[in-house]
Amino acid sequence: MLNIFTLANGRLFQEEIESLEELTRFQPIWVDLENPTVEEKRWIKQHYGLSIPEDAMDEDIEESARFYEEDNGDLHIRSDFLIDDNEQPRSVRVAFILNLTNSDLKSKGVLFSIHDEDVPVFRLLRMRARRAPGLIEDAKEVLLALFDADAEYSADTLENIYDELEKVSKQVLAGDVTDTRAGEVLGAIARQEDLNGRIRRNVMDTRRAVSFMMRSKMLNAEQFEEARQILRDIESLDSHTAFLFDKINFLMDATVGFININQNKIIKIFSVASVALLPPTLIASVYGMNFQHMPELAKKWGYPYALLLMLASALGPMWYFRKRGWLK
Repeated sequence: MLNIFTLANGRLFQEEIESLEELTRFQPIWVDLENPTVEEKRWIKQHYGLSIPEDAMDEDIEESARFYEEDNGDLHIRSDFLIDDNEQPRSVRVAFILNLTNSDLKSKGVLFSIHDEDVPVFRLLRMRARRAPGLIEDAKEVLLALFDADAEYSADTLENIYDELEKVSKQVLAGDVTDTRAGEVLGAIARQEDLNGRIRRNVMDTRRAVSFMMRSKMLNAEQFEEARQILRDIESLDSHTAFLFDKINFLMDATVGFININQNKIIKIFSVASVALLPPTLIASVYGMNFQHMPELAKKWGYPYALLLMLASALGPMWYFRKRGWLK
C-alpha cells in the first residue's frame, strides 16, 4: 500500500496512490509504503530516483548499521515501533529515508517510510496532524512527531500495564490462591513482563534514533529543542519501566510463595497420615511374627482386639495433631 501525505493550510492530508500517474500529481512531504509491492517500489524509483534497499526491514541488521548517511546525502534510520496487541505484543521495524541536501532529485524534503504492517503510532500522528493545524511544517518534523508519538504510545502502554498488574495484585493479596488461580496469575504476570521489556527496548531504540538526528545537525534550533524534550520524556519512562519490573518481581515471588504454601499443605497431610499409620503398622507387624507363644492368637477375641488396638493407635496421634492445630 502506497500512501502520500501533503501539507495544506497547516494540516496533513492523506492520499492513497494506485498508479504512477497519480503519484506525479502531488508534492508530498511524507511517502508511506506499507508492505510495498515491486511495482510500488518501481514507481518510487522512477519518480523520485530513490532505490529502496532490499534489507530495509531486515531484523538481522547490525545495530551500528541502522543509522547512517549515504554519500548522496540520504539519511537512513531504522527504528522499531511497538504494537500493543493483547494476543501478541510485538515490535515492527520501520525504515526511514530522508534527503535534505540533493536538489537534483525530487526526493529532496520528502520523508519515506517503509514497513510490513500498520503501525498504531502512524495512525495516531495522522489523526493529530488532521486536527491540529501547524503541527507539521516539513519532513523533519514528521519524523520528530513520529518519535514523539512513539514515546507517548509507550507511556500509554505502561499505564495499561499498571492497570493489569493492579488487577493481579488484588488476586494475589486477597489470599486463598489456588494452584489454578496461581497459574493464571503467573501467565498474566509473564505477559506484562514481556510487554514491559519490549517497551524498555523500544524507548531505547527511539532514544538512539533521536540522538542520531541531533548529531546529524539536520534540525533547526526549535526542532533541536523538541528532540531534547523527547529524550527527557524517554528518560522518565525508564524509571517507570524499572518500577514495573520491581513490582512484577514482587508479584511473581508472592505467587510462587502461595504455590509453595499449597504444596506444603499437601506434604503435611501425607506426613500426618504416615505418622498416624505407623503404630497400626507396628502392631500388625508384631502379630504377624511366627512365634509359638502368643496368647492373643489362641483367643476368640484376639482378632477384634488387634483391630481395636490398631484403630486406637491411629486415632491417638490424629487426636494429638488436631489438638496442636497441625491439621488446619
